[in-house]
Amino acid sequence: MAARPSFHDIVAGLSPARGWRAVRHLVYGTPLYELTLKGRVPDKLRGTPPDPWPGDPAVGAAIVKGQLAIAGTSVSLAGNPWTRKPESGEAAAALHAFAWLADLKTLGSEAAGKRARKLVNGWIKTHSRWSALAWRPDVLGERLGHWFCSHDFLCLDDDPAFQARFLSSAATQARHLQRVCAKVEKDAGAFAAIKGLIYSGICLPGCEKAIDTGLKLLGQEIARQILPDGGHFQRCPSLHLSVLAHLLDLRGTLVAAKLEVPDSWQRAIDTMAPMLRSFRLGDGGLALFNGGNEEDARHIDAVLGRAGVRGKALLSAPHSGFQRLAAGRTVIIADTGAPPAASFLAHAGTLSFEMSVGKERLIVNCGALGDSDPAWRFATRATAAHSTLTVDGASSSEVRADAHIGRRPADVASNRREADGNIWLEARHDGYPGLVHHRRLYLDACGEDVRGEDILAGSGGREFTLRFHLHPLIGVSLTEGGSAVLLRLPSGVGWRFLADGGAIGLEESIYAGLPNTLRRCSQIVVSGPLNGTRTTVKWALHREGGRR
Repeated sequence: MAARPSFHDIVAGLSPARGWRAVRHLVYGTPLYELTLKGRVPDKLRGTPPDPWPGDPAVGAAIVKGQLAIAGTSVSLAGNPWTRKPESGEAAAALHAFAWLADLKTLGSEAAGKRARKLVNGWIKTHSRWSALAWRPDVLGERLGHWFCSHDFLCLDDDPAFQARFLSSAATQARHLQRVCAKVEKDAGAFAAIKGLIYSGICLPGCEKAIDTGLKLLGQEIARQILPDGGHFQRCPSLHLSVLAHLLDLRGTLVAAKLEVPDSWQRAIDTMAPMLRSFRLGDGGLALFNGGNEEDARHIDAVLGRAGVRGKALLSAPHSGFQRLAAGRTVIIADTGAPPAASFLAHAGTLSFEMSVGKERLIVNCGALGDSDPAWRFATRATAAHSTLTVDGASSSEVRADAHIGRRPADVASNRREADGNIWLEARHDGYPGLVHHRRLYLDACGEDVRGEDILAGSGGREFTLRFHLHPLIGVSLTEGGSAVLLRLPSGVGWRFLADGGAIGLEESIYAGLPNTLRRCSQIVVSGPLNGTRTTVKWALHREGGRR
């Protein structure tokens, strides 16, 4: 019988970062650590942060009835939901973050207040001691923010016992957050953690030092994560939206507390707002890149409205690696950057694009599924799940089993030019061994003529597959003896797809534009063998009845 590994053996087998994290987690879970979090319990909050994001009263009504729709799944609130684990980690994190308190607050009924207090009481009773998910810094920061914003609603019935439990738990969580905030993952989640820290310093008597600590940390993360063109370094439109909303919340809270807003925050907001506009397709939702979802167009409008930045959508974002082509009623958003290796959300979608006509999506990427189905999540990160080209069924970047990106293109570049309203975009990457993929896109001034050319230069590979995933509402049929594809938008407008240099076919595909929601759709496939050292495929999309 093999000897059981010692604690030293286990820790030695971990990477330095994971090893120290494992040690810290062992310590955090002990009764002794819990005792170190004890301290003064404030009698009341010094104030509550402004809460500019109204909830959904329909969602609030469902919560009162015992059901919470969250992260694409439904969570039962019967009994004590805090003892049950939701189907996905994303749903569990969202449940513990308490953003849904806004829905109950907007509903504003006595029943909504009673349900909110019951859920907060249940959380305090069940999770008074540290646990990995419920006390994860970004989740904890979100929770404190929503608790502070909802304090007056939660305490409407003037129950001193509830008020004492609420303040005691908030102070305990804030003490832990002060200790760990500097050690959080250096990604978008850091902004949620830091926001909770700054809110704690402003709202909780005795926690004032957290303000300066939070301001310093936030300045560091803005410099680290926000690129010169305003994009977020993880290159995910949904994360970009989330980070911008956090910065706006913090700006509003500092102004309300009569504290100075650092210049770096305002500069970040000023550049992030135009970049957010550049990610929007014609329906007002976001394009699907690097793990993002469509998001709620009304929320995007609200974020942009609060930002107060009038700049138009950014057309070229060379640091973030995106290009926006817009003419007439047509919008094309192209990914012209390498995926970030450090992001678990990153997709192998280099040189993919999405296209909308008016308020209707036409060409899409497959999107992203949550962690409830790891196999599908892995599949949607592959290059084949994007509207671009693959070689021998491989991805242009290595999608690793640990959810990060391994090998990726070393040379990714793009160039655009415009004349008389017409737009040309040229881009390339070297993600396939022995090959360079060149993609050229053209959009005419009327927005009714889209042309593309995909070139593989080099001697690697055997065959190519060019994919154009279609939104689920698009009708599609082969025509002209299989040499063309007729596309019908929900509005009835028709577009025709043609290609030269490969065989055209139709295949099934999937679309995950909403969290953990899988829909069937179709994809146009153009495939063929690689020819010597240069293979060229030309294709075109023309609006039926439009200018040719």
